[in-house]
Amino acid sequence: MTAPTIVFDLDGTLIDTAPDLVQSLNHTIEVADLEPVTYADLTHLVGQGARVMIARAFALRGAPLSDDELPALLDRFIEHYKSNMPGESRPFPGLLAALDRLTDAGFNLAVCTNKMEALALPLIEKLDMTRYFKAIAGGDTFAVRKPDPGHLTSTIERAGGDPRLAVMVGDSDNDILAARNASIPSIAVPFGYSHEPIENLGADRLIRHFDELDAALIGELLSNR
Repeated sequence: MTAPTIVFDLDGTLIDTAPDLVQSLNHTIEVADLEPVTYADLTHLVGQGARVMIARAFALRGAPLSDDELPALLDRFIEHYKSNMPGESRPFPGLLAALDRLTDAGFNLAVCTNKMEALALPLIEKLDMTRYFKAIAGGDTFAVRKPDPGHLTSTIERAGGDPRLAVMVGDSDNDILAARNASIPSIAVPFGYSHEPIENLGADRLIRHFDELDAALIGELLSNR
């Protein structure tokens, strides 16, 4: 029998990456003399990868940005972010214990993030978390990305799982929409970077700490499908 698969978003769900994203983004946009962004701005910027985050930062500051300028800015962001990794980024409280608990219960675990693979994979590795996951899919792993359901279902399949036996855990509308579009139950966490109240996203469950994430909750969600 195929083991159920639990798929996690990365930024704002597994790992609190906000300090390093803000630092690297400000390093990137300072070449254009833009006013630095803050944590309060972050919820409007993240969710679709570094390229979109940079473009949104320029738009937030009312600054023009041509398609020709973006590749160099993206390279600047990637170089700074990777060279300082993992920086201040840390797993959210209770996460590692939850991953141990779920692994011991026989679940497959995977990561589905819109962060590009070249940034997601080394971050997870430097935090010694790679061992938990059967698959780690970035925003450039497949031809589509969240909220497209194909990003989520392809990640599950890469982990050796079955989308009919899967649950998505995330902090944003991209995560919850991807799950809904794939007819997969979802769990929302409120400590991430959602630009709107997490209660409004329509997840099947809301947990406020990873201590609440256990086999019983996963079983309940799957039994209600």
